[in-house]
Amino acid sequence: MSFYKTIAAAIALGAAALTSVGSAGAADLPAKAIAKKAPAEVPFFLVVDNRVSFSYIFDAVQPGAWSVKPNGGFDPNTAKQVYSFTHFDVWGYGTNFFTISLFKSDHNDPAGPCTQTGGIVSPNAGFAFTPASCAGATEIYGLFRSTFGWNQIFNTKAFTMGPLQNISFEVGMDANTENRYFGAAKRDVVAGLQFAFNLPYKGYFNVAPLMYWEFANHNSFSQCGAGWSNPCIADGNTSFKPTWAVETNYYMDLGFLPESMQFFSISGRAGWYGKKGTDTEPLPASVANGVYPTKIEFNSEPIRLTFDASKAMWGEKHSHMIDVWVAYRYWQNKFGLDHNNAVGCSVAGAGGTRVSTGACTESSLYSGVTVKF
Repeated sequence: MSFYKTIAAAIALGAAALTSVGSAGAADLPAKAIAKKAPAEVPFFLVVDNRVSFSYIFDAVQPGAWSVKPNGGFDPNTAKQVYSFTHFDVWGYGTNFFTISLFKSDHNDPAGPCTQTGGIVSPNAGFAFTPASCAGATEIYGLFRSTFGWNQIFNTKAFTMGPLQNISFEVGMDANTENRYFGAAKRDVVAGLQFAFNLPYKGYFNVAPLMYWEFANHNSFSQCGAGWSNPCIADGNTSFKPTWAVETNYYMDLGFLPESMQFFSISGRAGWYGKKGTDTEPLPASVANGVYPTKIEFNSEPIRLTFDASKAMWGEKHSHMIDVWVAYRYWQNKFGLDHNNAVGCSVAGAGGTRVSTGACTESSLYSGVTVKF
């Protein structure tokens, strides 16, 4: 999941736009000049930035999705094509960010009715296995984040000191839908603070301690009548406990490069999400029923290297109209699932132990092209 541009750069742009309206006193201007030249109105949106991207995750993973290698090992990797739209704006009191992405997997992450790669299992037929080749799954994931700067709300500069650029209130929400057998339908909200810091070369670093509540989701395997767990959930809808989260991101131009090579920048993000109950909340933890406590989730893209192709081809005026980039993704305990024990992440081993399939730890290169319009 890409995070978002944030307040450090945004507030600098916003403050510049607000102060550029002018502070000359009316007494300094002739009366006729005042009458003829009314001050320009400040636009509601100081910055509006819309982009579309196509990207490719080479070795993504999906809990519950893996195939068995000829040597008996596990192959959890699935390639994903990603189509994204992002919107970012700055207004007088803060910023808004929205993104929606479509993820298209290969066959190692199957769409329903396959319950796992390569087959359908029917609980109502004695858990008989029927070979099948289901299409790769499709997922749509959207999120938004909005900030409200304290400097702007309280009309002050008290929250700008040293590298600290601003403190903001932050709110947001995530939602997804997919056509896997699991049938996820995630809904969560976040709220908290964001601290924005300046970095060299027009860069920024933001850190946001948040409350995170995944108040709704869905798990077909836990639904009563599916035969997968007992006790079970009547409609398969899960609801997790509120917990903590910390989201960070950064951006910096590589301004130390020679002038002829100043087309590169680096950016990245990381998010930590606390334990939120069991992996099938509100069902209680029970090894016999395959329900395990959740773990701290770590979702990151620690570094992305971006080449400003449009600036290189057409000059500064067209900077970041076309970006080509490559990144590294690392995601452990995906969706809060215990990567060593959860049923979607492991299989039964000897002596009651669990053997990890690798399906809940993602480590992959990620590359794409982004176009601004």
